[in-house]
Amino acid sequence: MPEVRIPAFAKINLRLDILGKRADGFHELRTVFQTISLHDELQLRASPRPGIALSIEGNQPLSAEPAEKNLVYRAVDALRSELKIRGGLEINLKKTIPAGRGLGGGSSDAAAALLGYLRLTKKKLAPARLLEIASSLGADVPFFLLGGRALGVNKGDETYPLPDVPKLHFLVVSPDEIHVPTADAYRWLETQPLELTNSAVTSKLFEFCALCWSGQGNGLSNDFEEPVFRRHPRLDQIKRELLQRGAAEASLAGSGSAVFGVFPSPAMARRAAVGFPHDQTFVCESVSRDRYARLMRTAE
Repeated sequence: MPEVRIPAFAKINLRLDILGKRADGFHELRTVFQTISLHDELQLRASPRPGIALSIEGNQPLSAEPAEKNLVYRAVDALRSELKIRGGLEINLKKTIPAGRGLGGGSSDAAAALLGYLRLTKKKLAPARLLEIASSLGADVPFFLLGGRALGVNKGDETYPLPDVPKLHFLVVSPDEIHVPTADAYRWLETQPLELTNSAVTSKLFEFCALCWSGQGNGLSNDFEEPVFRRHPRLDQIKRELLQRGAAEASLAGSGSAVFGVFPSPAMARRAAVGFPHDQTFVCESVSRDRYARLMRTAE
């Protein structure tokens, strides 16, 4: 039977600005996404049995949930409907990215499922329609069709490629005992109704634009840090320890609860990881857009 293996890379937010609450109840974001080498892996295989069979390794709570709730299942199901394909499919998802830590694992799995299924079936889909399907699955999913360094606007679902920066080395620390649901993180924010004419918002937009134009890619910032750290001081402690152990910069990953540090070298990141014996740690590096395309084979 034909088979495709495809990685699903994690992301961090180099910058995450929340400008305010929109009239539709969502928050207006400006963010800079960056894919990193930490990844899950999907295996897709045609099956003589009808329907979609999904198995998950490495995450017991996810594997215990109904398959229909998983973003991988929903992504493939949406493509099957779009392409009018009835053949059976077996999917095995090997999880390495910790769930619910702001690293985008579920969204990345969904995007990898879309790209992998197109490869498996040798079908083409207009890029605009593929983006539309990705956006219907989650705000971060469209970014993972692109990878590298990218600007996210609106709810984060509208993405634009940014120039890649020189390779960065990271230590990601994922505390087992702290989980931050994204809905809670948004609720903790003390945001005002969105007014783009507000001078504070305008200043923030200019600062954000300057970062996007920069070839250095530095200046980490995340508006979730203050409310999340207030409720989970341990995360603030992890950030401070990363800086003490040699990180040039450190930040909360998305809405948390993972925290990452940027290190001068992988060796320094590995040495720093020893200081977090009770947490999951991952030494990884940034993945450029060209490298992402090669690994995902999106350039075919």
